[in-house]
Amino acid sequence: MEDPHRSPLNKKRKKKSRVEAQSQSSGDESPQKKKQTRVPSAPPAQAAEHKVTEASSDSKGRHYTVSVALPGSIILNAQSLLLKSYLAGQIARALAVFSVDEIIVFDETMGQKHTPENDPNVLLGLILQYLEIPQYLRKSFVPHHPNLRFAGLLNPLDSPHHMRIDEVVEYREGVVLDRPPKVSATNAGSYVNCGMRKEVRINKVLKPNTRVTVRLDQAGKPESSACRGTVVPVSEPRTARGLYWGYTVRFAERLGAIFSDCPYEGGYDLTIGTSERGQSVDKCKKMPSFKHVLIVFGGVKGLEYSLETDESLCVDDVSELFQLYFNTCPMQGSRTIRTEEAILISMAALQPKLAASGWHPS
Repeated sequence: MEDPHRSPLNKKRKKKSRVEAQSQSSGDESPQKKKQTRVPSAPPAQAAEHKVTEASSDSKGRHYTVSVALPGSIILNAQSLLLKSYLAGQIARALAVFSVDEIIVFDETMGQKHTPENDPNVLLGLILQYLEIPQYLRKSFVPHHPNLRFAGLLNPLDSPHHMRIDEVVEYREGVVLDRPPKVSATNAGSYVNCGMRKEVRINKVLKPNTRVTVRLDQAGKPESSACRGTVVPVSEPRTARGLYWGYTVRFAERLGAIFSDCPYEGGYDLTIGTSERGQSVDKCKKMPSFKHVLIVFGGVKGLEYSLETDESLCVDDVSELFQLYFNTCPMQGSRTIRTEEAILISMAALQPKLAASGWHPS
């Protein structure tokens, strides 16, 4: 179903969300409010505003979420748009491999003025969003943009929601088509392009060009001109079947906004910082139980510099912002570890511990 951060939007406008099913919620996760973010002036997607609800729980699924925050300034190390795009693609691939559900791009440039074409936060967020969208939906949601000039050369995420045309699956991502909905004696429903040879008729009428998550009716008639499906929350494939269903992208204006603008009710109940000055991750045998974990990476100068650029935070030591503060590569053989390298190292070390401590319904 609809997610409040999946669709890119205009830099100066409030975000539009993907449409959400109005079904009973289990309380696994519930974004509290829409956030304002910054993206290029030519938005790659549009969607309708709907309240976000949660899918029903199922013990077979994954009921906790993993969020990762990193500064957009990391791509300033690359000398050209091609290299910056490739770096953003590396980060997207790394986070998708470890099933990250939310990516927060935060600003540590101390309020420096940037144009949309030169803002590293915008560029990183835009490419991350582009790669998350299934290929068959990009024509609907992604207009031509100069910052996406080399995006077609990047390695695809190949996540479970990036379907092949003849792949038989229970769930698919789709876009509501701009055509009259089907009206019958019992119900009315819009038509959706889900990347299949047939269109899918859903169970409700929605605004055209809205991105939706659809649960397909496998018992449909093969001779019919359209398949049948039900619009569901975007979290349902994860909570009901344990499928990784891509990530959302959120922008934070400073380090502190990562925490204050959390979209989950109750905020992140486990926060982890990464630094060479942290405790060795090997000493942590078991993590506290959690529903929403946040892992924060620093830029070239580390999280200490990110703290210096945020005057709203009243702490002297950046480790005080986190419940756990880890050094995930205690015996490094290089003076520095690049952020794209730190992501792979850290997530490989943390993933087994997170899987063991993540919340599961009784």
